[in-house]
Amino acid sequence: MDGPVLWPARNVAEYAYCPRLFYLMEVEGIFLGNRDTEEGRFVHRRVDRPSNALESPEKGSEPDPDKPRSVRSLVLSSPRLGLTATLDLAEIQGNRATPVEFRKGHPSHRNQSPANEPAAVGNDEAAPLPEPWPLDRVQVGLQALLLEEAGYQVDQAVVYYAAEKRRLSLAVNEALKQEAFATLQAARQCAEGPRPLPLQNDPKCLRCSLQPVCLPDEIHHQRRSMEDPEWTPRRIWPLRDDGIHVVAQQEGVRLGIQGMTLQVTDREGKVVRSFPLANVESLSVLGNVQVTTQALHALSEEGVPVAFLSSAGRLIAMVDPMDSVSAEVRRAQVRILDRPEKCLELARSLISAKITNQRTLLMRNHPGLPEEAVRELAIQSEAAAQADSLDSVRGHEGQAAAIYFRHFPDLLKGEMGESFARHGRQRRPPPDPVNSCLSMGYTMLVHECVAALRTARLEPSIGGFHVSRPGRPALALDLMEPFRPLIADSIALSTFNRGELTSGHFLNTAAGCHFTASGRKAFFLAYGRRMATEVTHPVFEYRLSYRRMIHLHARMIAAWMLGEIPGLSFLTTR
Repeated sequence: MDGPVLWPARNVAEYAYCPRLFYLMEVEGIFLGNRDTEEGRFVHRRVDRPSNALESPEKGSEPDPDKPRSVRSLVLSSPRLGLTATLDLAEIQGNRATPVEFRKGHPSHRNQSPANEPAAVGNDEAAPLPEPWPLDRVQVGLQALLLEEAGYQVDQAVVYYAAEKRRLSLAVNEALKQEAFATLQAARQCAEGPRPLPLQNDPKCLRCSLQPVCLPDEIHHQRRSMEDPEWTPRRIWPLRDDGIHVVAQQEGVRLGIQGMTLQVTDREGKVVRSFPLANVESLSVLGNVQVTTQALHALSEEGVPVAFLSSAGRLIAMVDPMDSVSAEVRRAQVRILDRPEKCLELARSLISAKITNQRTLLMRNHPGLPEEAVRELAIQSEAAAQADSLDSVRGHEGQAAAIYFRHFPDLLKGEMGESFARHGRQRRPPPDPVNSCLSMGYTMLVHECVAALRTARLEPSIGGFHVSRPGRPALALDLMEPFRPLIADSIALSTFNRGELTSGHFLNTAAGCHFTASGRKAFFLAYGRRMATEVTHPVFEYRLSYRRMIHLHARMIAAWMLGEIPGLSFLTTR
């Protein structure tokens, strides 16, 4: 049986800063670090080391008032309040206690004169008076409530701002305690859902570590036509793309952890590569590559998904970190995808964008593409966008695919185009190098989309266009549709036409045509380049890498399912 829910005071205080930030952190368990959070951890490095055990004062006892004590990382909990906190520092003298909160930044400076002192003569504005921010005031207020619950008398609290080396005191009075308690009650109500909308044009979003998750500007960009056609969002900035995506495919190597580093060792135990664990975003393991239990634990703690694939590129299993679940998002996904009209809406957007991208790829690369093919693909794209059933969407997708793959061999030079023209698109098994390359590209795209959906707190197995079956990531297959021609098909064209992949990189067996070890290495070099290529979003008009674009689309699907945005639009290129 579950015990009482204890809310962390630090997260409750975030409600005073931004209700959506509180919801994402406390309810959905999402945390992303940035420069500000790392600097904050550095400031806390000393107070995060707990002091020795501390006895709470007994009622009516008289502790020695001459023995003041500073206690670091004091943990307090109150089932009655439903609250818990780890105090940075508590200054205790007798039965009196003062909570001290450490902050890395600056205090708030309001333009007002100190009490009973006039502003300086000749100044148009009063000298700014530093004071704690609302978030900090609420947090020490909650800490004061916990200290009082533990039997201490709390008359004041302190917030220390490291950027100015300034220690600010504030009185712990009824007003502060009521403000803290009211914030706790409001946060509890917020946690019951639905997820709050982002702040609009708020400067706090600029430095927020969860901006890539919250997407305040993107969501309000999509909502503006619903609420206020005259409202113009601020200039949107792209998400950073500085993570490391590791692909381990050399037979016999071993991945382990040394400190905070992911290390790759060869058969003799020599370290051949190492990666900072904090920068690793995904790991793909192909064939006979060993991963230690310690490495799996460390990667899971960092929220890094691990995909295990066969040497031929078939996805076998994924290690999914436990922090990628949100009950509200999952409920919304099930409710939305149980409605045929919503599945149709999703399918229309996906397949229309996919056909448009197929048409663009042919027009860019075909030396003499017939006008009839260009026109027919445009017709199929428009028809898919207007289809009245999922079967109709699938029919238009099939007709477009027949036209697309009929002309695809003409984009390939020499024998590769000829062999693909003989076989057409075949998957199981792939009969030629081009089919093998396409299959590997699609498999890696599925892995990328599964990881993106997990990050967006969506369940990959519950799809809208593709039928959900055991072991099938239907929603990941949905999400990858517009990206097939942009990523996998483009990789096949570029690698074969530039000679990066040749027939010598493949082995023909009774089980089909598959990559050799050198072929896989050449493929993944091209794959990494393509995923890092930046492209302009057609709606938001900023540039993102293809990998970040997939993550953005996954989050926008989640926002659509939650009713935060009215519709969907997927990446198309010109």
